[in-house]
Amino acid sequence: MARVTLLDGGMGQELLARSGDTAAALWATQVMRDHPGLVAQVHTDYFAAGATVATTNSYAIHHDRLTGFGLDDQFGALHAQALAEARAARTAHGAGARIAGSLGPLVASYRPDMLPPHAEAVAKYAEIARLMAPEVDLILCETVASLAHARAVLEGAAVANLPVWLSVTVDDDDGHCLRSGEPVAALADLPSDAILANCSAPEAMPAALADFARMGRPFGAYANGFRQTTKDFLNAGTKLANPTHTCPHTRPEMTPALYADHALRWVDQGATLIGGCCETTPAHIKEIARRLRAAGHQIC
Repeated sequence: MARVTLLDGGMGQELLARSGDTAAALWATQVMRDHPGLVAQVHTDYFAAGATVATTNSYAIHHDRLTGFGLDDQFGALHAQALAEARAARTAHGAGARIAGSLGPLVASYRPDMLPPHAEAVAKYAEIARLMAPEVDLILCETVASLAHARAVLEGAAVANLPVWLSVTVDDDDGHCLRSGEPVAALADLPSDAILANCSAPEAMPAALADFARMGRPFGAYANGFRQTTKDFLNAGTKLANPTHTCPHTRPEMTPALYADHALRWVDQGATLIGGCCETTPAHIKEIARRLRAAGHQIC
């Protein structure tokens, strides 16, 4: 039986659902500004569901996202708020809980063509890693879409002197490929303490996990609960300055039970880092926890 680290699930859509707000370009960052304490409630509910890691609500807190809305002067304060809300939930939960500092993509998700030049990207990621380092247990580089993106974010994250987990987004039709079309297997030479796939269809994860299994480090997955991020959506993204979470459509059939079916198959492949991404909820994490325990696995 395996020792499995159970991550949390989606934050952005959960915040929108609980707040009743309309999706906006600043997405989860906007909800956090408008509803202080709501992020901590979501973290708390994920811990109660069985998660052992809270991922900070800092995915989209980047200068390039804030500048267009006249909010760049709040860059530090917004990171401080995201860290404080995660810390409050961890304190309430007690021993065993960890915080992962989220480093999301610069400019836009799923768009490797929009990555800034290497030195610029490294500096921007390093700035955030330094801010988070005193408050988190590890750095989680999320939704990494290309090898260039991976190199930049890993170099920036290294300044925190903490464990760094690299999580890539893969092609929904071929999980052996990153969104850039480059092979997942090419990540083997890049330094990280763990390797995961996220923000992709559950059906694409087994292929990525098969590649990860040959890399000699802990690996895992946390998938989307909305319909595949199709080429049409990615093409639409080139026409939209700030596509929101409403662009993809939910998958009503992706119930907690069905998502847990996928997650347990990932564990059978050797994955020891499991969670949920967009459109997954505390109910999804609770069902995974129940199923893991029923199968004799230990959640750690």
